[in-house]
Amino acid sequence: MAGIRTGNQIYEVGIYCRLSKDDGTENESASIATQKSILTDYVKKQGWHLAKTYVDDGYSGTNFQRPSFQNMIKDIENGRINCVITKDLSRLGRNYLDCGLYLEVFFPEHNVRYIAVNDGVDTLNKSAMDITPFRNILNEMYSADVSVKIKSAYRARFQQGKFMGTYAPYGYIKDPADHNHLLIDDKVAHVVREIFDLALAGNGLGKIRKHINSQHVLRPAAYAAEQGATGYERYFEDNEENRYIWSENSLRNILRSPIYAGNLAGYKRIAANMKSKKRPSKLPEEWEVIPDTHEGIVTQEEFDTVQQLMTSRRREKNKGDFENIFSGVIKCADCGYALRAMSANRRKRPDIIDCVQYTCNNYGRYGNVMCTAHAIEARDLFNAVLADINRFADMAVNDERAVRAIEKRLTETDQSKAKAMEKEQKKLNKRLAELDRLFSSLYEDKVMERITERNFEMMSGKYQKEQLEIKARLKEVTETLNESYEKSQGIRDFLSLIRNYQGLKELDATVVNALIDKILVSEREKSADGTVKQEIKIYYKFIGFVGELHITPTKRWTALPAKHCTVCGVEYVPGSGISKYCPACAKKIQREKSNESKRRSREQKRMACIELSAKNDRLIWHSEKGGSSARATRTRWSMFTAM
Repeated sequence: MAGIRTGNQIYEVGIYCRLSKDDGTENESASIATQKSILTDYVKKQGWHLAKTYVDDGYSGTNFQRPSFQNMIKDIENGRINCVITKDLSRLGRNYLDCGLYLEVFFPEHNVRYIAVNDGVDTLNKSAMDITPFRNILNEMYSADVSVKIKSAYRARFQQGKFMGTYAPYGYIKDPADHNHLLIDDKVAHVVREIFDLALAGNGLGKIRKHINSQHVLRPAAYAAEQGATGYERYFEDNEENRYIWSENSLRNILRSPIYAGNLAGYKRIAANMKSKKRPSKLPEEWEVIPDTHEGIVTQEEFDTVQQLMTSRRREKNKGDFENIFSGVIKCADCGYALRAMSANRRKRPDIIDCVQYTCNNYGRYGNVMCTAHAIEARDLFNAVLADINRFADMAVNDERAVRAIEKRLTETDQSKAKAMEKEQKKLNKRLAELDRLFSSLYEDKVMERITERNFEMMSGKYQKEQLEIKARLKEVTETLNESYEKSQGIRDFLSLIRNYQGLKELDATVVNALIDKILVSEREKSADGTVKQEIKIYYKFIGFVGELHITPTKRWTALPAKHCTVCGVEYVPGSGISKYCPACAKKIQREKSNESKRRSREQKRMACIELSAKNDRLIWHSEKGGSSARATRTRWSMFTAM
């Protein structure tokens, strides 16, 4: 290396300049050009050789993975430079641990001199280096302070309902008049709407994906690239057809995002602190959501229903191709586990629903140690739910007296409780006002020296404790009252909703998910007279549980229509779809078949004996021709056959 010798050392200098967005641009002394000028003049005055200039513009000091900084480290390791100069210590970095590692370990190991011009830091000056760790700590504190301020500013804007993303999510565009506000993108909003409709109809992600891909619709990344967003084209370079292939993750992100219900969602991934670069994902229920910030593509009720369906781990169909419209809704009344649809392959029915029953999943996995079967025929459940929906729909339309009776029954306890709560609320507020006056009077007595400091502390502590207790109780009362008001409103909302389903003939997943939160099925109970009953509890949207249903479980053999016996012609109820005979003829035919089978078995044994006897006679004849040895053989054979 060509350089100027200072003492026994020749310095090949690398000057390093850094400016982050956090440092701002108002102060000219912090600009890259100013840093270069100061450092270049310093090198010239020292008579050293400037080997290279390294610049990181727009990089935070807490991040040491900066491109030019890493290039400088490589040049140091390769021996190209042996002196590093920065304007001040904060230009090297603002993480005191990493800065200390470079100053006290890396630079000395590679015989590199470091100088921070404005801070007077020089690794050859031991006294100046004693205070350097404290400078690093102060620099990091500055960075932490800036980080807190920036995060506070972002949070304040987020809480105001302002969208802070670089690009609008799929289905939306940024408002030209306000880039922090979202407008519906009419070009693709119908795709989002269709995805939610398919989910509401009980379809899983796989089926939705297949349907969307069949329509040859641009996937979100491809659509964003088409609208001018950068960074997405790399996904489609090898295969242009990838632009139209949706993934289940894309669909899941759309169905999970509160954005599409008109709400702003944020803080889905948060770093533990300023130094950590890991941002673990939070569950959707842990996201921070600001409601009603823009127009939603779907309603809040539809969005909430989809979340419930996705959380309940739905299965679209069972092995028998049975469409499970109650999946995610039907639960065991005792253990709370889901009831799964089980195909009974032994049954032969014209309708698949008559071949399926629901049983407790907990029982299915672990047996009766954990729970019991809670079995219910799919047809029974279907009929009971359909009848109950029609009952409420007819009542909401035609029977106002019954409606008022239900309203009274559901809210009577709440209304009496609400009145007591309202009285308590007034009493608590009155007492809080009294305590405020007492505090004021007590403080005045202290100032006027009417009471001692000790008495003031004792009384104020007593009043303050009472204040805290009253505020806590007041919060509970207010929340209870709000729940009561919401329940009253919920009854009106439910009646308004269920009127639309009067005269319903068929159930599907869309209807079930729109009206019902959950269905609890109890175990069958056999009464003293031998009849079997089963209890079902339906929890409707807005109002919850109204009243249990008691059904008589269908016997499996009654699911088929009557038919005529092919032998005697009498009418009977078959036990399976392939049955041909009435019970009497079936027994007779079965007996005849059994007798015929026994006759054939006896005949086969008789023929086997005849064949064996003939074989023995042939053996005896051959042995008589053999002389004495043959006689011995015949004797042994006679003894054997005699046995």
